[in-house]
Amino acid sequence: MNEAFQNLFPQGGPNTAAGQYFSGASYLHLLSSEGGVTVSNVTFEPACRNNWHIHHNGGQILLCTAGRGYYQEWGKPAQELHPGDVISIPPEVKHWHGAAQDSWFAHVAISVPGSKAEWLEPVADAEYRKLK
Repeated sequence: MNEAFQNLFPQGGPNTAAGQYFSGASYLHLLSSEGGVTVSNVTFEPACRNNWHIHHNGGQILLCTAGRGYYQEWGKPAQELHPGDVISIPPEVKHWHGAAQDSWFAHVAISVPGSKAEWLEPVADAEYRKLK
């Protein structure tokens, strides 16, 4: 990992919970699950991103903590993410998030009780490569 990348929270181990829905390596560290609210640090290697997905029965909040990444909702342009950015994802919104091609990226993901991800198709390589 790049020494300039300063992850605020532990990186954790390989993301075995949902890693099959990521292109590239991702790492997961559970920070809390009090009251059914799941709070996890997710770390992405450069160019790693998750598939398009939808959270049913509750949304998700992303607190960007390190590196540079992207978030995109279906039908909208991707937005670049930096430490300190907060993304509130409403339920039933198709989206993806992950690292920039040349940077590690980490965010804290907060999921409300009952939220369940429906994993969909991968982000197209051609579209991802257009992001700078």
